[in-house]
Amino acid sequence: MQSENLGPVNYYVGIDVGTSSVRAALVDQFGTVMAYADHPIQIWAPQPNYYEQSSDDIWAACCIVTKKITQGINISQIRGLGFDATCSLVVLDSHFHPLAVNSEGEHKRNIIMWMDHRAANQVTRINETQHNVLSFVGGAMSVEMQPPKLLWMKENLQESCWEKAGHFFDLPDFLSWKATGATARSLCTLVCKWTYSSETGWDDSFWKSIGLEDMMANKYSKIGNEVLPPGTPVGNGLTAEAAEDLGLSKGIAVAASLIDAHAGGLGMIGANVKGYNLPCENQPITSRLAVICGTSSCHMAVSKSPIFVSGVWGPYYSAMVPGLWLNEGGQSVTGKLLEHIVQGHAAFPELQTKSEARAQSIYTYLNGHLDLIKKSLPVGLLTVDLHVWPDFHGNRSPLADLTLKGMVVGLTLSQSLDDLALIYLATVQAIALGARHIVETMQVAGHHINTLFMCGGLSKNPLFVQMHADIIGMPVVLAQEVESVLMGAAILGACASKDFASLQDAMEKMEKIGRIVLPNHKDKRFYDKKYQVFLKLVEDQRKYKSIMLNA
Repeated sequence: MQSENLGPVNYYVGIDVGTSSVRAALVDQFGTVMAYADHPIQIWAPQPNYYEQSSDDIWAACCIVTKKITQGINISQIRGLGFDATCSLVVLDSHFHPLAVNSEGEHKRNIIMWMDHRAANQVTRINETQHNVLSFVGGAMSVEMQPPKLLWMKENLQESCWEKAGHFFDLPDFLSWKATGATARSLCTLVCKWTYSSETGWDDSFWKSIGLEDMMANKYSKIGNEVLPPGTPVGNGLTAEAAEDLGLSKGIAVAASLIDAHAGGLGMIGANVKGYNLPCENQPITSRLAVICGTSSCHMAVSKSPIFVSGVWGPYYSAMVPGLWLNEGGQSVTGKLLEHIVQGHAAFPELQTKSEARAQSIYTYLNGHLDLIKKSLPVGLLTVDLHVWPDFHGNRSPLADLTLKGMVVGLTLSQSLDDLALIYLATVQAIALGARHIVETMQVAGHHINTLFMCGGLSKNPLFVQMHADIIGMPVVLAQEVESVLMGAAILGACASKDFASLQDAMEKMEKIGRIVLPNHKDKRFYDKKYQVFLKLVEDQRKYKSIMLNA
């Protein structure tokens, strides 16, 4: 395939490993997605809050989707490959074979997933050290990060896993190793999830203070002593074995990877906005906030100098955009929360039947049903006496409190489809209110954000997008290519190929604006009141906890 005037077109492959599936896209040099494929991956949940996966299963899925998207393409035109993935922990022995992270000894299950909370006790003890590295994670480490998981393994799987382990990879780095044979790690993963400093490297005193001085052996070889900025070529490119697995050419450039949310941010935050009449036009990229909404929601803001934000991860230098500091806010399992609320309701079977009859998704049907019951009111105002606190899986940002629980105020005896639609709406609003809490905390700390750039599965839901615009009071920009995470991964490959002058150059040339959703300022007073209630909910929950401590 070639352009009439420009000769052969260059292509790049982006591979995204999400929580429950692997996706791949073939993207051309102009930022157009030419082909897309996905494939499910398995999750094991052997007990509550334990989630495991298989690196063999994930690599096999990567190979399946890559072969699908390259059918009919002259693979010599594919110039680069980029990976992103969840920040799950992959454990291999000294021969790079999978090693069980479970007491059952199931070596296939060698990944502790990002959302696994087995290390809750360990993260509490790590935070009690008050070590200065914690200032770069909002003051408190999350159970989703890797040091607590490592400590859990040392304390619970000493003989079967810990003593035999040769390599601990963040999942994105495992993928680049699998593709190239090089054990170099991405600056993104090590800085964001392992406490590595882009300025000073590993801090020996931290690992000693938490009882993991083992990690220091051989210059930290088990967790990474060669660190590359995202988009940098890894090793000598694709190995012959990996090329055969993936159906690509040996030696094509493989980029240092990104965590999936960071790939989403990279894949849209640098788009050219001239002529769109947005607040961020003619302003630096630091005026933009990338909101990546999938199983969880992540909020990426960059700054020219480091900004410390309580309860928000970072600042991390060059962890997403080279030369800029990154702060990352987040809400755990937002997509999963909506699924939980909707599927757990008594009216869910009726919803399924009616949505299938119309060949609609359940969320499209619910959005339409809300329009039917709103009468003369704007849809959002239907929840005047129904309020949700969304931290069913703890709070990541800006409170950084793993112990918080979900709350619903305003329930009735109704089990109708109307009732289901309203609780769904209130939950969508609660997620947007939580995002507002994060944005306002960032603003107070020194960020100057005026425009939201949104991607991910939930961004395909018009109600979800509109509620964020209305509740936060900022326009929401959606990318022309809806798969911004895959675009980010492909941009990494494009940068590694040296076809572009820099990562920023690839971002500007490959990213395009799609739809823009403006806030409805007429309802501002209502949402300001909802936000007051939202903050009161968590205040009350903490009071309840205090009362019960004295029981």
